[in-house]
Amino acid sequence: MVAPAASAPRQAETPTPGTPTPTPGVGPEELVELAPAVVRAAWFLLGAAVVVIVGWFLVEPAVSRAVRRRNRGNPTVQDAITRYVRVVVIVVAAVVGAGMAGLTTVLTSSALVVAAATLAVGVAAQTVVGSLVSGLVLVFDPEFSVGNYIEWEGGEGTVEAVTLRVTRVESPDGALVTVPNTVLTGGAITRPFGRDRYRVVQRIGIDYGDDPDRATAILESAARGLDGVADRPEPTAFVDELGDGVVRLRAHFWLEDARQSEVFEARSAFARRVRRRFDEAGITVSPASEHELRGRIAVDDR
Repeated sequence: MVAPAASAPRQAETPTPGTPTPTPGVGPEELVELAPAVVRAAWFLLGAAVVVIVGWFLVEPAVSRAVRRRNRGNPTVQDAITRYVRVVVIVVAAVVGAGMAGLTTVLTSSALVVAAATLAVGVAAQTVVGSLVSGLVLVFDPEFSVGNYIEWEGGEGTVEAVTLRVTRVESPDGALVTVPNTVLTGGAITRPFGRDRYRVVQRIGIDYGDDPDRATAILESAARGLDGVADRPEPTAFVDELGDGVVRLRAHFWLEDARQSEVFEARSAFARRVRRRFDEAGITVSPASEHELRGRIAVDDR
């Protein structure tokens, strides 16, 4: 019996030049493998979208209204606060979305790198960050607003603009002074015209030969006749100090209008009236101090 001859091996078919190679199709198995990634992406987008919607449509308008109430006529700080709030909202949205998508392990593994980068940026931008924080403190301080007249160690004037880094103040002589926010938050700030009433204190010197009782009576009567002076408490005047060749008096009276312009006008009117009445009464205002000199002059024959 003759065994059948072994069949020759079939040669692999070579594709004809110019014929495109078929690509495998996307079947159910591939869709199942992509499902976890799609679910994570959906959770990430959902979490980020919720935070962005709440932040941009609820938090940002509320913060903007508060800033506008505190800084009317200062669009610079209003726009800056809006931008900072939106940046913070985006960062929070990314973190929340990553957490809902189950990517916390990525954030945890890179925590050391993030901490090191934060430390480096903080050290390099310490002054800038301090100014920004001080600017936020001033913006949200209810006792510090544009238009207020303030006094601090080193200057005084009217607040013209408050930014997140510096505050611009117009000095009494009209100069525009740029003050770093860290200077204002690091020291005491005085608002002399920050209340409904303002107490004017005037110091005047008279000669020792004049009657101090008559001078104080003139000071009190001069203050009572001024426009805008409050009836209660009544104006008072008294002897403040006995100096070298001069008796120093001090007069107190209260103004009902605490605006800066009203205070300056009241001071000027009071000074003019006191000077005129002192001249009529023969009282010398702020006399020059007198000193008795004693000594000996020696002549050298050489």
